[in-house]
Amino acid sequence: MTHERFAPVTDSIVGALRAICGAANVIYADAPRLNRYSRDQVAEKHFHVSPEVVVLPGTAAEVQAIVRLAHRERIPVTPRGAGSGLSGGAIPVQGGICLSMERMNRIIEVDTANLVAVVEPGVVTNRLDEVLKPLGLFFAGYPMSEEICTLGGNVAHNAGGGRAIKYGVTRRYVTGLEVVTATGEILTLGGKRVKDVTGYDLIGLLVGSEGTLGVFTRIIIRLLPRPRSRRSLLALFDDVRPAIETVPEIAISGRMIPASVELMDRISFQEACRSLKESLPYESAGAAMLLESDGFNETQVAEEAAMMESVCRAKKPLAIFTADTEVGSNRYWKIRKQVPWSLKALSTHSSVEDIVVPVSEIPTIIAKIVDLEKKYGVRIPVFGHAADGNLHATPLADPQSTEAHWHELIPRLLADLYRETAALGGTISGEHGIGSKRRQYLSLVMGTGQIDLLRRIKATMDPGGILNPGKIFEED
Repeated sequence: MTHERFAPVTDSIVGALRAICGAANVIYADAPRLNRYSRDQVAEKHFHVSPEVVVLPGTAAEVQAIVRLAHRERIPVTPRGAGSGLSGGAIPVQGGICLSMERMNRIIEVDTANLVAVVEPGVVTNRLDEVLKPLGLFFAGYPMSEEICTLGGNVAHNAGGGRAIKYGVTRRYVTGLEVVTATGEILTLGGKRVKDVTGYDLIGLLVGSEGTLGVFTRIIIRLLPRPRSRRSLLALFDDVRPAIETVPEIAISGRMIPASVELMDRISFQEACRSLKESLPYESAGAAMLLESDGFNETQVAEEAAMMESVCRAKKPLAIFTADTEVGSNRYWKIRKQVPWSLKALSTHSSVEDIVVPVSEIPTIIAKIVDLEKKYGVRIPVFGHAADGNLHATPLADPQSTEAHWHELIPRLLADLYRETAALGGTISGEHGIGSKRRQYLSLVMGTGQIDLLRRIKATMDPGGILNPGKIFEED
C-alpha cells in the first residue's frame, strides 16, 4: 500500500507511462504478471509487495521521462534488475512504479584500446563475460550469481564475489556512469579515463546506493586481461577452525594473495554435494575450503597452489583434491555455488545473512554462531568468502516449529548475530546490501551522526523521497 506521503498510480498516470514507453511495455491491472515483480531472493513472504504498475523503459530518455513524471506526481519508483538480490532491495515496499531495466540490456561497446566495456544496466553479468572471453579480457568484480544477476544490480549493491580478495569488488571497476537523478536530470559521471579526482567522488557515492539516489542507464566498466593459468584446491577438514587458520598463514608464509578462498561448513558442503550427487567423500567433512591461484605465469601459479596445499596439509586435513584444468576447477565451484540453493531446500523458512568481520575474528564469530544455534534451537550453516571475512550465516527454521514462531524468533536472533558481529569490529552487510530486510538493524553498526548524514545526502539528492523508498533507513 502506498505511503501517505505518496500519491497512488491512477489510470491517467498509466496512460502517461504508456505514452512514454508504449503500451506493450507497461504492466497494469494484471495481478499474475505484477506478482513476478513483488519479490527478489528474500524468501520470506512478508517482505513481498506488488507494484501498482511495472514499466520497462528502453532508453535513458524514457527513464528520464518516467522519473520526471513520478517526481511531479509524488509516486515512488523502485529500480529493478534481475530480482536476484538478497536484501529486498528491488521490492516496491511503497507500491508505485517498478522500473524494470530488463529491456536496457545492450553491450554498447567493448573498447579494447582503453580496456573498458560500455553497457546498459540490464546486461546479465555472465553474458558480458561470454563476450569478453574470446578477447582475453574479463570483468573481475563479478559476484557469485553472475549467471542470473545484472550489471546494474551489481553496481547498485557494490557486489563482490569469489575473487574479491585478490581483485576487489564492483566499485573498483566502475569508471563512468550515466544516471537519471530523482528530479529527472541526466548526469554523465566519469568516463573511460583511469584517474579522476575532479570534485567529489559521485561515482563512489552512487555505487552501492541501492537505487535510492539515482537510476543507472549506462555503465562504463574497467576490464582486465584474463589470467592464462588457474589452479584450484579443495581441502576437507574435520572442523571449521583448522580450515580458517589456513587463511592468514597463506598470506603471511606464502606472501601471496589467493584468487579465491571460499569456506563451506559441514552442513553447507554436505548438502551441496548431496544435491549434486557428488562422488567426493563429503560425509565425514566438518568443513571445506576452496582455494584458487591464477595468473599469467604457469610456473608461478603452480608454485602458489603448491604453497597453499602445503599450508593446508600442515593443518591435517581429511583430504585434498586439486585441479589444474577448467573442467576440474568448475567442478569444485559448482559445489560452492550450489550451497545457498541446497540450504534453501532444507527448510520452509531461512534467512541468508551477509556479515563481515576482520579475518582474524572468523573463528570467534563462528563460535558465537554456535552459541546462537543453542540459544534459539535452530541450525545456522555458514559459508562464504573466508579471505575477506564475508560470511553468509544462514539461520534455518526448525521444520517442527510454526511459521508464527519463526517470525517471532528471527528478529531477535538476527539482532544478537549483528551485535556479536559489531562487537568484533564487523558489520551487517558486505555485498548483499541493506534494502528493506536489514534497515531496522542499521543502528547496531552505525552511530546516530552517521545515519543522520546519510539521511541528509538522501534528502539532498532525492528531495521528494521517491527513489526506492523504504530501503536502508527506517521510515520517518
